[in-house]
Amino acid sequence: MPLDVWLPALNTAVIGISGVALLTGFAFIKRRRVEAHKRAMLTATVFAALFLVVYVIRWALLGSKPFEGQGILRLVYFAVLISHIALAIGIVPLVLLTLRRALRQEFDAHRRLARLTLPLWLYVVITGWIVYALLYGL
Repeated sequence: MPLDVWLPALNTAVIGISGVALLTGFAFIKRRRVEAHKRAMLTATVFAALFLVVYVIRWALLGSKPFEGQGILRLVYFAVLISHIALAIGIVPLVLLTLRRALRQEFDAHRRLARLTLPLWLYVVITGWIVYALLYGL
């Protein structure tokens, strides 16, 4: 299988795993399973970091893939892409700060920030999948 096919798919799978771990961690904390929550959220963070590494490698090897759609689909694609990129950049410091607060056992501050971080992070994951589907025709 060519590199330009499997590498984007790998990248999308990795961020998908991060999203599943996020939702799993959220479910754990709702059930007050703190250790399981911690493991799930660290897994989400590791896979998000792995996504960034694979994304940079993919971009260095393959460059950008132009969107070939036309009309309203093109407008939808760029609206999703622009919001995805902006929030993907902005989410990094939020994730790191949220994680830091948890690891320092500053749980009230962690909880307040996590209420913002989680939905934004999930939006980035979902819009990443949408961008992939629009680019690669899934």
